[in-house]
Amino acid sequence: MEITIDHLNMTYPNGKQALRDISLQLASPNLIGLLGPNGAGKSTLMKLLVAGLMPTEGEIRVDGAPLRRHEKELKNRLGYLPQSFGLYDELTVWQFLDYMAALKNIPDAKRAIDQVIEAVNLSEKRKARIRTLSGGQRQRVGVAQALLGDPQFLIFDEPTVGLDPEERIHFRNLFSRAAQDKIVVLSTHIIEDVQSVCNRLIVMDRGRVRFDGTPAALIQRAEGHVGVFEQAEAASTEGLHITSRVNTARGIRCRAVAALLPAFVQPVEPTLEDAYLYCIAGEEAQ
Repeated sequence: MEITIDHLNMTYPNGKQALRDISLQLASPNLIGLLGPNGAGKSTLMKLLVAGLMPTEGEIRVDGAPLRRHEKELKNRLGYLPQSFGLYDELTVWQFLDYMAALKNIPDAKRAIDQVIEAVNLSEKRKARIRTLSGGQRQRVGVAQALLGDPQFLIFDEPTVGLDPEERIHFRNLFSRAAQDKIVVLSTHIIEDVQSVCNRLIVMDRGRVRFDGTPAALIQRAEGHVGVFEQAEAASTEGLHITSRVNTARGIRCRAVAALLPAFVQPVEPTLEDAYLYCIAGEEAQ
């Protein structure tokens, strides 16, 4: 499967421009991390990809065919978990998934439901009413409905927010397995999630793509722009984007990113989180 995003612009009726000249190529197999601060345009882009909105300018093509004329075909190949996904609390897990399978016109629904319930490790809860489930279990139901019908294109919006580490590891492994023959887009603020499983990162800010490449390439881009210093020794922190402050025996040790590190800052190897913050904040100073 191949999705082409060609010079996409999106302006809402109130005049807010959410996307500015976005061009991307998405092809399977791929596990793509979509990163960016609130208001970066990530949610708008995902709504356009699932045909929930139509762009102001530009075009999205699926295997060469314009999305606006083949919306139904895309939705038959799509699994989507939005950040706010409503569940019917009085239904059991099985009943809810059966309802979603009917909406998706999935043949052999019983077999498909059994497969996704096992995939998300909810076999023991298949007959439980959704209102009795924990937050992590409810998220698993949301992921399960996205996986119904073995779609070729999967989008997950903040799927691990509020989950404990064990639940997050389970989800990351699930996404990784799903991406072996599919396009999977994972939108999240949790850097650890994308670092663990994504082979490609797209960083957005203010409606534009600021970076598109591998995690290693993003880290390399931040080399020489990340450092540490003792707060008491700092002549001035102007131009520094401080990412952490740690109390030590010598005082407060700070970590920062900057377009140009002052002499009192000792350069260190950047992490992926450092690199992301430099991409969003540090490069603006250049």
